[in-house]
Amino acid sequence: MIVYRHADPRSPFLWESAAQSPARWHGPGEGPVQYFADTPDGAWAEFLRHEGITEESDLVNVRRALWAVEIPDKLPTDAPRLAPPVLTGGTETYEACQQEARRLRTKGAKALCAPSAALLPGGARGWKVDGGLQPAPERDGTVLAVFGFRPDFVGWMAAFAARPRSDLLSRIRYL
Repeated sequence: MIVYRHADPRSPFLWESAAQSPARWHGPGEGPVQYFADTPDGAWAEFLRHEGITEESDLVNVRRALWAVEIPDKLPTDAPRLAPPVLTGGTETYEACQQEARRLRTKGAKALCAPSAALLPGGARGWKVDGGLQPAPERDGTVLAVFGFRPDFVGWMAAFAARPRSDLLSRIRYL
């Protein structure tokens, strides 16, 4: 399976240290947790959401690497048992999400799969060619959080010092 993530172009595509800033699915000192999106737009949306980039004029300053990462097809994932507003909420919902991730890790979970908090419903749509470039059907995005070090994952840098398309800005659920 191929998943996507953005990173500083000077950094590897995976965390190799527990010194990772807390995020939705892990608290201080609970890393590393590797976060992936099921689409490139989902990976970009996560970055734009957290950076608070809402204006097209701000995209000119974005320079990120976009990675396509191969993970095992049979990677076992658990689904968090939280209400949709918590799964997709702002930073005020992080504590509930972190507690749920701790519960899942205690049960032996290696990864969890959840709806994308950054993409609005239907925002993970791609593109097709039919008389020119046309939007593909809408679909919901998902996020994969993988707990721990993963030297077995293989990544390909799909873009270096890149930025997303401006039409993505209207499909993001901002903090």
